[in-house]
Amino acid sequence: MEEVSELWRPGAQRVGRSRLRAFTDRCGLPEDYASLHRWSIEQPDSFWRAVWEFFELQGELGPHAVLPAAAIRETRFLPEARLSYPANLLRGDPAAPAAISCGEDGVLGTLTRGELAAEVARMAAALRGCGIGPGSRVAGVVANTPEALIAMLATLATGAAWSSCSPDFGVPAIADRLGQVRPQLVVACAGYRYKGRAFDIRPKLAELANLLEPRPRLVVHPYAIAAGDLPAGAEAWDDFMARGAGAELDCLAVGYEDPGLILFSSGTTGKPKCIVHSAAGLLLKHCSELGLHCDIGPGDRLLYFTTCGWMMWNWQASALALGAAVVLYDGNPFDPDPGRLPRAISEHGVTHFGASAKYFAACEKAGLRPFRGCAAPALRTLLSTGSPLLPGSFDYIYENWGADLHLASISGGTDICGCFVGGVPTEPVRRGRIQAAQLGCDVAAYDAQGKEVAGVPGELVCRNALPSMPLGFLDDADGARLRAAYFEKHPGVWSHGDWAVREDDGSFVITGRSDATLNPGGVRIGTAEIYRVVERLAAVEEALAVGQEADGDERIILFVRLAAGAALDAGLAEEIRRSLREQASARHVPHRIHAVAEFPLTRSGKLAELAVKAVVNGREAASTEGLANPAALARFAAAGRGADQDAGQ
Repeated sequence: MEEVSELWRPGAQRVGRSRLRAFTDRCGLPEDYASLHRWSIEQPDSFWRAVWEFFELQGELGPHAVLPAAAIRETRFLPEARLSYPANLLRGDPAAPAAISCGEDGVLGTLTRGELAAEVARMAAALRGCGIGPGSRVAGVVANTPEALIAMLATLATGAAWSSCSPDFGVPAIADRLGQVRPQLVVACAGYRYKGRAFDIRPKLAELANLLEPRPRLVVHPYAIAAGDLPAGAEAWDDFMARGAGAELDCLAVGYEDPGLILFSSGTTGKPKCIVHSAAGLLLKHCSELGLHCDIGPGDRLLYFTTCGWMMWNWQASALALGAAVVLYDGNPFDPDPGRLPRAISEHGVTHFGASAKYFAACEKAGLRPFRGCAAPALRTLLSTGSPLLPGSFDYIYENWGADLHLASISGGTDICGCFVGGVPTEPVRRGRIQAAQLGCDVAAYDAQGKEVAGVPGELVCRNALPSMPLGFLDDADGARLRAAYFEKHPGVWSHGDWAVREDDGSFVITGRSDATLNPGGVRIGTAEIYRVVERLAAVEEALAVGQEADGDERIILFVRLAAGAALDAGLAEEIRRSLREQASARHVPHRIHAVAEFPLTRSGKLAELAVKAVVNGREAASTEGLANPAALARFAAAGRGADQDAGQ
């Protein structure tokens, strides 16, 4: 096994205020994280009450934060509580910055907390005037701009539920999602920017409006595209906002069981699931994650590179509840050059920056050395999720982004709109590992028989209830689909769908999705185990591996996207195989290797491993509308038929 070295220890100058340490002191517990974590899962009512009180959430808590039960689905969170998610996000100094917007062209706009609250008040009043309130649903087809944030907070202020899609989705992908939500009103941007271009989505909006039943009211703001012709029946943003002119902020307090946010699964294995979340539950969980695990608080600034179609957009918005500002970036992170986001970090005093693991890998491949090991003055924490952060990326980050940064690799999912495992600012960072299970999360790895394992891969499970677990799925009145999704594989515990190793020191390594795990000769292999070896090679930009059924067994088919000027000849094919054999095992060596120009990706930038696995095995991908580039699948289908074998065969 590869030697694991410590890359960072707490106590560095940039660690910040360590709210986790203050929280431990407040609770009168020992300072070691293991004791705190054990208490958090053994005493859930005390722990979640302490989170509420430590972050001074506004609302009525009642006598219980949690009523535990033997079954996860029977546990009740915040049973007597009433609170408003937007009221908690909008509190604080009205002169302090709240939302800072920027993009490829560097255009900057800032809303203070007072200005953001005033805009939310106007829109909430306008929504109420249209009959929007408890039981209603509002959706957004929006770019990552302040208007999206305003619309989400205003919707929740009325007691209605909010959901959002990214404007680069195709019409069928949006319709697959919003057709299930059945919103009474849709807020949309007229366009979006990417790679220096402005894309007009007004024709898309007109087509979408005709597909949704019942037909929703449509409100359009002129982002990226100058004001002009609107789809039939649509109302301009400014006109709609004028309906609420002069309104005072009025946020309806709701209970835990009231639907607040509707998020969508990626949709590469069927029509996306509409996952209904409690806004109160998300706020409580996010305070723990952002405040205790990321050490975010008043005066901090969080920039997470995301779109409004990824759960990380909802996650980062909750930083407002901790007194921080959010920096909203829209566009391509490499336009006009790979240094665009690092410049934004420096220009806007970002203290916490997050992106997908693939973003950091792409920066490394591009040779980007943004801070030469000495981070931007304000920057304290880097966050990474979306796919496993490989050991080599840890080295790259500490050598080129900042040797004294807290690097928090985190993992969870849309299903809980949060994290199971992640960073701990009072513990060391070890190369290639996620630091620990998060507070309140009884996380383990199970083998196929449901036995807990350590040091070897297993199914990532959570054995207790969390406040951000879904209220349910839309149109799943008896909960059958939700039970099938999370509770059938290992009855009584939440099976998340990740393949993970829990190490003896309590750290975790995520090796890929369990439903995409490779199984040659009956030995289960996480795809990340292959990627971490192959992507170290200079000739390989990115790798994707799937299992192909053959003769009652499974063999590995490896796809590689090559660096400029590289070719998949016999020499490179042999180098790939030799590296896997020496650095992993003979089981990891692929049966065939193919070079492709692009990989199919979900709209949030994740590798669509399941879609590729389907076509390589001669089946149709269950759904391609969740893909950013579905046409890329054709090359993979040909590979499944044995076409274009690599030069090493």
